[in-house]
Amino acid sequence: MRPPGIKDVAAQSGVSIKTVSRVVNGEASVHPETRSRVLEAIDRLGYVPNTAARSLKSGTGGAIGVLIDSLADPFFASLVSAIEARALKEGLSVLVASTGLDEGRERDQLTGFIAGHQVAGVIIAPVAAELPYLEAFRNVTPVVAVDRPLAAFDSVVVDDYAATQLAIRQFVELGHTRIAFYDRDERFLTIRRRYQGYTDVLAEAGIDLDPSLVSWTIDGSLDYAAETERLLGLDDPPTAFFASNAKAAIGLTTSLHRIGREGTAHIAFGDFTLADVLRPAVSCINQDPFVIGTAAIERLLELRESPADEPREWVVPTSLVSRGSGEIPGPSQRHTVDARTASTTSMVGGPAA
Repeated sequence: MRPPGIKDVAAQSGVSIKTVSRVVNGEASVHPETRSRVLEAIDRLGYVPNTAARSLKSGTGGAIGVLIDSLADPFFASLVSAIEARALKEGLSVLVASTGLDEGRERDQLTGFIAGHQVAGVIIAPVAAELPYLEAFRNVTPVVAVDRPLAAFDSVVVDDYAATQLAIRQFVELGHTRIAFYDRDERFLTIRRRYQGYTDVLAEAGIDLDPSLVSWTIDGSLDYAAETERLLGLDDPPTAFFASNAKAAIGLTTSLHRIGREGTAHIAFGDFTLADVLRPAVSCINQDPFVIGTAAIERLLELRESPADEPREWVVPTSLVSRGSGEIPGPSQRHTVDARTASTTSMVGGPAA
């Protein structure tokens, strides 16, 4: 049986062959509803555009497509830098685009990469949990997900749950019982896993979960300065903060320094520029974007040679980097330290009198 062609897609979606071609090439002039109808027909039929197939099978695709949440995100900026450095060694350029966390935009960008630019492969921070319309391209265009797993494709991730548990347990061991979860954004599986690690450690330590200590991102935004002041203004405020991502950590650290509360215990999930030169320096879960980006493109290059490999989830190790802010003791231990200091001072001064 012959593979489906562009005429079949046109007939299935009720549009002209020219319109199908415009959708496949990622042209912006197509009406969103028409584009969606054509893409659904491509999904159902398993159509692979001939231009993409010819380019990739002959090895002429000269670029890697990288699709991330935002070009301004410090984590993804570093990740793209690592991918680009490795790609250049292979004689490949890098095309970068963002999803804005919108599934429709994600679909358009991916179609543009594969069918329009005929990229040699795609590295993506997925918005949707599944991307079935990419199945048709599997044997000609390798795809690797980063940061978040993607069903049916290779993924390079970290163990968000276990890494968060490590940070929260350190707070508990230091005597903190009022621990804030700073920036709970339910759009991300990574944040949901980190939040689960947070709540599970509190439960195992016998600490009741207080919803007022959880900062929520609503409609994609959080006013970090206002939220920091809200938390510290509670009748029973947090004595420690866990920032769930690098962007939140920057917002939290800036807010604490601005109001003179930089001595409040805090740990960031993810490192950021100047975190190690602040006073106190910011302790963090080291989720190294360079390691993740490098692992992703190495896997992508392997898949170009063997696209039929069974998909796997590759877990990059993390570590808790102690710099000072995460090692500040809680109230109970602070009182013990103060008492010991007072006792030592008394002994030193007493006998000499």
